[in-house]
Amino acid sequence: MSAGPIRLSREAHTALRPATSARITGGFWAARRRVNAEVSVPQGPDRLERAGNLANLRAAAGAAPEESGFRGDFPFQDSDVHKWLEAASWQLADGAEGPAEEELSRQVERLAGLVAAAQAEDGYLQTYYQLGPDARRWADPHWGHELYCAGHLLQAAVAHHRATGRDGLLDAAVRYADLIDATFGPGKDEAVCGHPEIETALVELYRETGERRYLDLAGYFVDRRGRGSLGDGPPDGSPGPRPGAAYWQDHAPVREATAVAGHAVRQLYLLAGAADVAAETGDEGLRDALVRLWEDMAATKTHLTGGMGSRHELESFGDAYELPPDRAYAETCAAIAAIHFGWRMALLTGEARYSDLVERTLFNGFASGVSIDGERWLYVNPLRVRHDAEDGEDGEDGKGDENRKAAAGDRSTHRTPWFRCACCPPNVMRLLASLPHYMASGDAEGLQLHQYASGSYEAGGGAIRVGTGYPWEGRIAVVVDAAPPEADWTLSLRIPHWARTYEATVGGEPVAERAEDGWLRLRRRWRPGETVVLSLPLDPRLTRPDPRIDGVRGCTAIERGPLVYCLEQPDQPAGLRLDDIDLDPVAALTPEHRPELLGRVTVITALALPHAAARDGWWPYRSDGTGSGGPGGAKAPEPVPVTAIPYYAWANREPGAMRVWIPVRTPPG
Repeated sequence: MSAGPIRLSREAHTALRPATSARITGGFWAARRRVNAEVSVPQGPDRLERAGNLANLRAAAGAAPEESGFRGDFPFQDSDVHKWLEAASWQLADGAEGPAEEELSRQVERLAGLVAAAQAEDGYLQTYYQLGPDARRWADPHWGHELYCAGHLLQAAVAHHRATGRDGLLDAAVRYADLIDATFGPGKDEAVCGHPEIETALVELYRETGERRYLDLAGYFVDRRGRGSLGDGPPDGSPGPRPGAAYWQDHAPVREATAVAGHAVRQLYLLAGAADVAAETGDEGLRDALVRLWEDMAATKTHLTGGMGSRHELESFGDAYELPPDRAYAETCAAIAAIHFGWRMALLTGEARYSDLVERTLFNGFASGVSIDGERWLYVNPLRVRHDAEDGEDGEDGKGDENRKAAAGDRSTHRTPWFRCACCPPNVMRLLASLPHYMASGDAEGLQLHQYASGSYEAGGGAIRVGTGYPWEGRIAVVVDAAPPEADWTLSLRIPHWARTYEATVGGEPVAERAEDGWLRLRRRWRPGETVVLSLPLDPRLTRPDPRIDGVRGCTAIERGPLVYCLEQPDQPAGLRLDDIDLDPVAALTPEHRPELLGRVTVITALALPHAAARDGWWPYRSDGTGSGGPGGAKAPEPVPVTAIPYYAWANREPGAMRVWIPVRTPPG
């Protein structure tokens, strides 16, 4: 697989460059990608047909007069088609051959042709505004999502061109980009889109075509935001709420902002695009701002799972350390956007910490977004579901419309086959399809292995093969297949921040080098076939939160390797309520691999202490000094065993309570 989602220009100013070839061949991510390729992605055209997205394109193309009106609840419905096209194109780039791939290729060309046919003569394309009788182009920058949809079209076109070599969709994207360039900029329309996305897409189109105007326009959009073109919201009397300037990051310029704010997905898409601009221009001021904003995000606004966004209201970050487990929004798209941003920062700076957070988000906040069988989805990813919890209002349909988000959002804790606002499913599809290119990078010194998955990777003038059972096993074997024969070459392995110890050998002999700044750098004259074995500790561990996170103070969480664990009701003794237990912090944590459970997982057993007389009486508060046995000195119940599963695997069985953060109580005596 040589086509990837980021292809830096030759002049890019980054510490690292993406692998030139990357392929995942086995293990955890190969299994998830196989389900994506065989189940999720092939479903796309049918889902888009049933939701009306394809009917809108046919109507805009004039191919079906009976489908003259716009179908759907949102002006940005076209973006679901574009994201599916991007996902399917990256899937084709895997190079597999067979009837399934032939059918996928046929569907890709059918939908790509439909998108091109729907395009207006001047290059414009958004069916909501082409079909709506009262809709006017560019009149609603807050909620219209026109540049957002255009961005996804550009990314789909780049993926399609890299995967297939065909020009049709790329030609359509270039026509639209030229129209946008003629419409927006200094002395023209100086508004920005309420939903960032166009920025990173324009940079990638620049990389694909070499046309500098697209990079300059991306830089303009990045620097224009925060200058008041959106303000608090639409003018009085216009449709849509007035959520405040921070909602769409128009409260401060990117270069001056000190904290991530507002709608989590929009913020992170903006920062990913800004990182692309910084990479191609070498803008150190912009780079410094991105480092500052990432640090604020990671230190104060990221859930243990890597999830982003604490408030259902406006799908926003919330305040520093406002990380409630049960009210966590943690939209799947926000996890994806965080991975996009983090990977770009890893390339830009060369620092391992960005890939540390990418790993955490991939295995937890992202992987939870799609069911193990690839059939159903989560829009929000809370860290706790209480017994008898009220579910979301939207059920099978997904989340409410833009005007209802502030009041409702999507609170569903049940996986659903699709959403009316279907941004998450095709977003998951495109990340899984392109995932091999988030694994490794290269520079003038050698190759860096950021993520651990069995496969083959080429970068930095060398090639390696990786074999591992990660994350269930901590042994990672790396075979150097090619390296410069007459010079020293560096193989760098990321040592995760959670790994307090590790062991490494080359050819069976312990290495003398020690990790620095998260990288174990092995520099030597390599012979083809030499093997490095890295062993990471996978002992279960208890993790405590920062005391400033009020929502989980006094709690602990179970982790093993990169995986966050949770307690889910189906795994617990009958009658035990997860709301009514504390964890025994001194009892052993015992891992056990269960190949028959949830697609082959390792569970962890622990001991819990049920609350004594937890539901007695009419008043839920107690005075100090009543003793650990509860009111009246009642005897504390005996500890009971509980079983934790990887967080990503929750909600794949019958609905029930779930929690990541568990209160801690030391047993009496």
